Amino acid sequence: MTKDLTTGDPMKLIVGFTLPTLFGMLFQQMYNMVDTMIVGKLLGAKALAAVGATGSINFLIIGFCVGVCSGFAIPVAREMGAGEHSQMRRYVANAGWLAVAFALVMTVGTCLGCRTILTAMDTPADIFTDSYRYIFIIFLGIPATYLYNLLASVIRSLGDSRTPVYFLALSSILNIFLDVALILWFHMGVAGAAVATVASQAVSGLACLWTVKRRFPILHVSRDEIRFDGKCGRDLCVMGVPMGLQYSVTAIGSIVLQSAVNGLGSLYVAATAAGGKLSCFLACPFDAMGAAMATYCGQNVGAGKLDRLGRGIRDCALLGLVYAAAAFGAMLAFAPDCAMWFIDENGGEDTALLVDLVSRYILMCTGFYFPLALVNIVRFSIQGMGYSVLAILSGALEMIARAVVGSLFVPRFGFAAACWASPAAWMCADLFLIPACLLCVRRLRRHKSQFEHYQRAVREAEDRPVLRRDRRSLVAMPRLLHRTRRRDFHKAS
Repeated sequence: MTKDLTTGDPMKLIVGFTLPTLFGMLFQQMYNMVDTMIVGKLLGAKALAAVGATGSINFLIIGFCVGVCSGFAIPVAREMGAGEHSQMRRYVANAGWLAVAFALVMTVGTCLGCRTILTAMDTPADIFTDSYRYIFIIFLGIPATYLYNLLASVIRSLGDSRTPVYFLALSSILNIFLDVALILWFHMGVAGAAVATVASQAVSGLACLWTVKRRFPILHVSRDEIRFDGKCGRDLCVMGVPMGLQYSVTAIGSIVLQSAVNGLGSLYVAATAAGGKLSCFLACPFDAMGAAMATYCGQNVGAGKLDRLGRGIRDCALLGLVYAAAAFGAMLAFAPDCAMWFIDENGGEDTALLVDLVSRYILMCTGFYFPLALVNIVRFSIQGMGYSVLAILSGALEMIARAVVGSLFVPRFGFAAACWASPAAWMCADLFLIPACLLCVRRLRRHKSQFEHYQRAVREAEDRPVLRRDRRSLVAMPRLLHRTRRRDFHKAS
C-alpha cells in the first residue's frame, strides 16, 4: 500500500501520484460546490449569497486545518524515504495528539467568534442570519475536517494516493443526497447544506481510520511509539503550523476582498461565490500537483537524492502549463453554461446579469492559471524540502495583493477589480517562490556536501588513533555539522 518516489522516472511517478490525488480533490471540492449549486438552484440568489459571504472565513479556518495536516505529513514522508519506520510511526502518533488539541481549541474559538467576524465584514443584513447559521455549523465540524485530512495526508505520504479517493467518492455521493434531503424534505435551508457537508466529511474521516487499522500495518504503533514526544511534537509544529498559517494569512486578504465585495450588494456577492467555487473546482489539478510534489520532494530529500528535485519540479510545471491552457480554452467556450450550474433559470431579470458576472470572473481566473500552477507546485516543493516557514512569506504576498485590490480598487472600479484580485495575488507569490525554491535546493546541496566532508574527516581521524586532538576538534565542529545526521541533513539551517 506504499509507494517509493525516490526511484524511477519523475514524470511517470508524479503523474501516477497526481491522478488519484486529483480525483480525491475533485470529490472534496464537490462538498462545497454541490452545496453552492443546490442552494442556488433550490433556495435562490439570496441563499447563494449567504453561503458565498462565508467563503473567506471558511478558507481562513478550514484552510488552516488542511495546511496543518499537510505539514504534519511531511516528516512522515521524510522518515518513510529514509526507511526509519519506527520514527515515522512516532510522528504519526504525535500528529494525532496535536490534531485533537488543535481541533478542540479551534472549534470553541471559532464558534464563539463567527458572529463578530460576520459583523466586522459588513455582511449584508438580508443574508446575515443564513450566513451565520451556515458557518456556525461548518465550524462545529472542524474535528471531522482534522480527522479526514490528517489520515489522508499520512496515507499519501506513504505513496498511496488512491485509498483516500474511494472514501471521498462515497462521501460526495452522501453529501449530494443529504443536501437534497435536508433542504427539500426537511426544509432546513442553508443550515441543511452545512449539516450535509459536515456529516459527509465525518464519514470519509471514519472510513480512512478504519482503513488505516485494517490495511496499513506499517502504521500500527506500539505503546512506546504512541506516547507524546516533545521533540516529535516540535518538529511537527515547525512543519504544520507554518503551512496552516500560509493558508490563513492568504485568507486575510480574501476577507478584506470579501468585505469590499459585500459593499457592492448581494448580487455581486452571489457572483463571486459562484465564480469562486467554479474556479476552485477547475484548479483541483494544481492542488493535486502540489500534494504530489510535497511527497515527492519529502521522500527524495529523506533519501538524499537531491539531483531528482529540479527535474521533478520542471516536469510538474510542464503538466501545469498544459492543463492551464486547456482550462482557459474550455471556459472561453463554456463559461456561461458553467455559470448556469449555480443559478436558477427562473430567477427573474437578474439572471442574465448574474451569468455575465460569473463568466467574467471565471475567465479572468483561468486566464492566469499557469501562475497559480507555479504557486502550488513550487510552494509545496519547498515545504516538502523542509522549509515550510517560507510558505508564510508567499502567503503574506498573496494577502497583501488581495487586500490592496479589495481596499483600494474595488470601491473605485467595482466588480472588475474584484476579478483581478486572485491573478494579482498569484503573480506576487510567484515573484517570491521561484527564487526561494532555487535557494532551497542550493542550500540542501551545500548542507549535503558539508555533511559528506564531515563524515570523511571523522573516518580519517578514527583511522589515526594518535591524532586524538584532531578527533576532539572534529566533534567540536560547528553545530550545523555536528547535529546533522545522515538521514535528515536537510534540517540544518
